[in-house]
Amino acid sequence: MTVDQPFLADCRARLAFDLLANTWNAVVLWALRHGPVRHGELRDRIGGISQKVLTETLRRLEFNGLVARQAYGGAPPRVEYELTALGRSLLGPIEAFGAWAFEHGDEVMAAQDRYTRDS
Repeated sequence: MTVDQPFLADCRARLAFDLLANTWNAVVLWALRHGPVRHGELRDRIGGISQKVLTETLRRLEFNGLVARQAYGGAPPRVEYELTALGRSLLGPIEAFGAWAFEHGDEVMAAQDRYTRDS
């Protein structure tokens, strides 16, 4: 991405921003960072996510090549989700963004309070 290029509809930077714009994408990717996890365990790791939203998020991440779904036979059948190499490559940017949020979150919330108070 260069400074003088517009953000076209098919721009790769927009694609990347779209991947991280969804609240749950980065959270689910981060929750999968230690290896394969079953749906229920993943939901337990993530506070405040419904089963439906988790399923939708996993499908979206799988569609984008960031998560792999592995189904195992047996009774009952078992499904695990894990990061692909492409998904693991996003952990660094997610960690950096999280560090930024930790460092500057109070400033952002203070700005929101001022805006709300002054509006």
